[in-house]
Amino acid sequence: MKIRTEQLNPLVGDLSGNRRLILESLDRAESGEVDLLVLPEMVTAGYPPMDLLERRAFVEELQSVNRDIVSRSGKTALLFGTVTRNRTGVGRSIFNSAILARGGKELGRTHKTLLPTYDVFDDLRYFEPGTESRCLVLDDVRLGVTICEDLWYNHNEIQYHYYDSDPASLLKADGARILINISASPFTRSKHENRLSMLRHHASTLSLPLVYSNQVGANTELIFDGDSLALDDKGDPVALVPPFEPGYADLVWEVESGSIRTDGNEGAELKTARTKGPLERGDDIRLSRVFRAICLGLRDYLAKSGAADRVIVGLSGGIDSAIIAALAVESLGADRVSGVTMPGEFSSRGSVKDSETLAENLGIMLEHLPINELYTSALGCLKPLFGDLPFGVAEENLQSRIRGMLLMALSNKRGPLLLTTGNKSEMATGYATLYGDMNGGLNLIGDLYKSEVYALAWWLNEVHYGRPVIPVSTLEKPPSAELRPDQKDSDALPDYSVLDRILYRSIELQQGRNEIVEAGFDRELVEWTLRRVEMNEFKRFQAPPVLKLTSKAFGTGRRHPLVRFVGGEGDHTE
Repeated sequence: MKIRTEQLNPLVGDLSGNRRLILESLDRAESGEVDLLVLPEMVTAGYPPMDLLERRAFVEELQSVNRDIVSRSGKTALLFGTVTRNRTGVGRSIFNSAILARGGKELGRTHKTLLPTYDVFDDLRYFEPGTESRCLVLDDVRLGVTICEDLWYNHNEIQYHYYDSDPASLLKADGARILINISASPFTRSKHENRLSMLRHHASTLSLPLVYSNQVGANTELIFDGDSLALDDKGDPVALVPPFEPGYADLVWEVESGSIRTDGNEGAELKTARTKGPLERGDDIRLSRVFRAICLGLRDYLAKSGAADRVIVGLSGGIDSAIIAALAVESLGADRVSGVTMPGEFSSRGSVKDSETLAENLGIMLEHLPINELYTSALGCLKPLFGDLPFGVAEENLQSRIRGMLLMALSNKRGPLLLTTGNKSEMATGYATLYGDMNGGLNLIGDLYKSEVYALAWWLNEVHYGRPVIPVSTLEKPPSAELRPDQKDSDALPDYSVLDRILYRSIELQQGRNEIVEAGFDRELVEWTLRRVEMNEFKRFQAPPVLKLTSKAFGTGRRHPLVRFVGGEGDHTE
């Protein structure tokens, strides 16, 4: 049996466009004499459709799309993810389903049984869980079809809860000769290793070959890397589809013997996996994946939302705006990126020069908008109300808000999307200005800690570019907001190498203050850091979307109350 696993890039809600993608894929498979084409989870609707699923007209149109796709199937059997009606009259009205079709007829369907309700996932809000794990049958061959979480059974990055049902084992007991998983599994920086480990576990434990098809592309904050693959019954990779772009791999499965092999397009990553071992992933590979994820996230955000076809970045001479500009150029091209430098009273000449050098290295237009006159005028306007109160955060933030106002004015007048520049360390501790440097339509690095921003910048220079495109002076000078004389981030924040490790333990590992202290961190510093995180939830609530790169990003997957008890040592926040 010739099997093709293909990763497509659907647009959420574009039922007509997604149907076209599916039918084009089916035509290619027919031309390639493929016996079975495997497409991702909910490929008809795009994932995640969220509350579109509450619209009856949307769900009804999906049923029409399902029928049309089935009717157009020919010699090649098609397995695709979609939404189907629950006709039992009990429970929620729809299922997250996979349909198997061939020759214009539906051969069978199965429903997702394990519905995740953690982080960004909210399947139980919409879907009724399937109650059976039964094989689908193609030419008397039993296929063990699972949908995303069904195969992640108790193998997730962070274990929120444990399932008492193992669909893969149940399918094996039902006579499955092969495991097939269709997914819409979002990228995180550790997802590749965790996913591969999980898939290898199932294939080797159950002694079954495994074919995996995952959505690719970005939808708002979620980035889907694809990473579709096939494993033999020992869990060894047979084919890997290159991540972060649409593509497919063809496989030949000897049904009787159970052996599975590639049909010629194994890809460079599989060759690397075979020579180095698929779980040996160095820092360069991880940074490369983060880089490619961000680029895909920005490209698809613009292309799919229609918000703009180009972007604008406020360049301060600091590391964050520098890497945002570099990522934007790598995503879109220099002709679709422009920068603005807005020196003020406390801006150093070095920072302006660094912005100019960066713009020249990237080949982007740079415009100068000094803010001294506006700042002086605003202070004069406020003087009768400020009186003799000392210079403080109000005067500092006023500069940031003037810059934010000017950037938004340029965005409104000329049409580019403004990219905001706050990193995860700043967003966590509130070291960012509402209606100032937090202005913008999308945040590319809001899920990277400051130390990770530096690591990515060094990687760009040393590995990706092979030369210092981001000025070395930007990388080596102490970070500063430059909103008062001789200001440095270290005046207000702990060293990032320490701060980021505390934040990581709290946000991503979800450890309490006592656990973090027991790991060797100073209690007073831990208390201060966690209190800052708690007190600045209101800022993050108003922030632009952040591309999700970790297991716990600031976005839809992190839902903390704005009004809550902000405690101290020994309270219930542990």
